[in-house]
Amino acid sequence: MNREHGTITTRKMVFTAMLACLSFVLCTFVYFPAMAPFQHFIDVIAEIILGPWYAFAAALICGVMRMMSGRTIQAVMGAIFGPIVGGLLYRRTKNIWLAWLGEVIGTGFCGAMASYPLMKLFYGLDVINPFYYIPYYTPSAVVGGGMGLAVILILKRSGMLRVILETLEEERSRRTIR
Repeated sequence: MNREHGTITTRKMVFTAMLACLSFVLCTFVYFPAMAPFQHFIDVIAEIILGPWYAFAAALICGVMRMMSGRTIQAVMGAIFGPIVGGLLYRRTKNIWLAWLGEVIGTGFCGAMASYPLMKLFYGLDVINPFYYIPYYTPSAVVGGGMGLAVILILKRSGMLRVILETLEEERSRRTIR
């Protein structure tokens, strides 16, 4: 591994950890029953700035910390699918609105559907149908993701988004020049 690659990886890992901690703090102090809009706020920002896999890592780290502080497995399941779907959509299209939509679909449908069997298995909750969690997850993802989208739009308009992305991707552009 060359030195430049290590530097860029370290930057992304540090930024991932910072976003995970920020998400944890925001979710701890601003909590709604069965909703964590600030998780999705951070998810959308991470999807666009870091990509799907680092965004997934930030969501997973935050979800595990939330579980360790007394939340159910929903803290993880409601967080991990949105960054993957939204991040992959953004990576493919570079459309920030599709990143937000991917967050909503990934969390509102995939995360909600994955929570049903796990809540039944680990907590013995037997709700009526597997679609039970969708009305809880989707509004949280819409609102939180919308806040993240607003921050990204502000950063884009000010030119700071380009600066952040260039700082985190400068090694990749150097590799293609060589």
